[in-house]
Amino acid sequence: MVNERNEQSTNKNETSFGLEMSQTGFSSHVVEDGILLGAVGAYDWNGAVLKETSGGKVIPLRESYLKEFPEELKNHGAYLGYTVTSVVSSRQGRVYVAGAPRFNHTGKAILFTMHNNRSLTIHQALRGEQIGSYYGSEITAVDIDSDGVTDVLLVGAPMYFSEGWEQGRVYVYNLRQNRFVYNGTLKDSHSYQNARFGASIAWVRDLNQDSYNDVVVGAPLEDSHGGAIYIFHGCRGSLLKTPKQRIAASELAPGLQYFGCSLHGQLDLNEDGLVDLAVGALGNAVILWSRPVVQLNASLHFEPPKINIFHRDCKRSGRDATCLAAFLCFTPVFLAPHFQTATVGIRYNATMDERRYTPRAHLDEGGDRYTNRAVLLSSGQEHCDRISFHVLDTADYVKPVAFSVEYSLEDPDHGPMLDDGWPTTLRVSVPFWNGCNEDEHCVPDLLLDARSDLPTAMEYCQRVLRKPTQDCSAYTLSFDTTVFIIESTRRRVAVEAVLENRGENAYSTVLNISQSANLQFASLIQRVRPQ
Repeated sequence: MVNERNEQSTNKNETSFGLEMSQTGFSSHVVEDGILLGAVGAYDWNGAVLKETSGGKVIPLRESYLKEFPEELKNHGAYLGYTVTSVVSSRQGRVYVAGAPRFNHTGKAILFTMHNNRSLTIHQALRGEQIGSYYGSEITAVDIDSDGVTDVLLVGAPMYFSEGWEQGRVYVYNLRQNRFVYNGTLKDSHSYQNARFGASIAWVRDLNQDSYNDVVVGAPLEDSHGGAIYIFHGCRGSLLKTPKQRIAASELAPGLQYFGCSLHGQLDLNEDGLVDLAVGALGNAVILWSRPVVQLNASLHFEPPKINIFHRDCKRSGRDATCLAAFLCFTPVFLAPHFQTATVGIRYNATMDERRYTPRAHLDEGGDRYTNRAVLLSSGQEHCDRISFHVLDTADYVKPVAFSVEYSLEDPDHGPMLDDGWPTTLRVSVPFWNGCNEDEHCVPDLLLDARSDLPTAMEYCQRVLRKPTQDCSAYTLSFDTTVFIIESTRRRVAVEAVLENRGENAYSTVLNISQSANLQFASLIQRVRPQ
């Protein structure tokens, strides 16, 4: 870091006097044609931004700042240049950014272009909202998808006061065309304490290997000055506002303080192909290795693919049964290319999901749960286990039999870690074969034949009353309904109904028999005709 102190008060040159006690190099940022330097003490502590190039310094005139830093506020000490960085847009190219955390006591950040004639073009100004929050003391530009264009600008206000505590806040701005638009704030998970969340902010190269770059935010006063850092994952065009991981100093080493006061995450220090994170603390620097991310692809298929209870090909517990096999397969896939030969241990258990008093299906061994905890696989290697099961006779052929599988890494605290949000359960059902054609659509042909031992009114007139047919017409109705005559001496009426299916299987068929209110139901006898 370059840090100059210009003390030329005896020289009457305006530029020299304006840069007296400038603290040039208080912040720095490397650009294509030189180094951008912050000078917080320049121009009566309003601050300034300089650029050191191979052709010499570019020092903007004091008048270049007056639009955003008016003369009447010069005694406030804006501290412009407290932090400097740059962003890249598709329309304007590279634009410089500088923070002034004491401007008007609430803080400000400006986006500008610097010209060789010592003038500035200020494109946009972002303003803080709370007095004393130190908005603009930390600014970070993030290219989420690594396409060379800035997607997100983060501005820290580590002294933001909320709910009685100096919690800190990080503001999120998304690039829309050529302007940055406010898009909320990042959240820390440990509120209600002095933390100074946002005292340091760093973008890091894709920690979780999902092709989006990530962000780390330091909270060095959290946990009674022990400190902590928060990791926020990138997503399409922006950042997730809720942290995916919190690492506290208390988890790393006893006595560690101010952990998270500085951050850097651009180097692969152990040469494993993954970016590593350097975190500053009081009198210490902590190196955190990244872990490879793995996805577990799980599948389950059955042989045969359907349960045919009409085909009983084995015996279980002395009874005829239909035997099948489930094949449970796992394939790990490491997202980082350097880990294509790495191995990972998997543990899992499979359960027959038959939640009923009398289960229809059972595993051949191990009760109703199959467990395996010792599968070690390489990236891309498929491993399949055969799980044998059987189905006994059942009246329920409609609802399929379900398998539930739960799986995880053998040692989730060491080695590779499972991709965030990746499923860890699998539920697959095997249906019953319905006995119909290959289109699985059953077309029954039902024929119903019903008769009674009661004579009809016409028969009663002709046989019992012995009247001629033409005189029995009074015993028929005008609509198509048969009328029966029940004599007072009869104690029992029998009705026989025969239902026959001459087509494909007819499941859940119901035959309804009802009687008039002047009859009482006595009994029902079911007969099944031999096939």
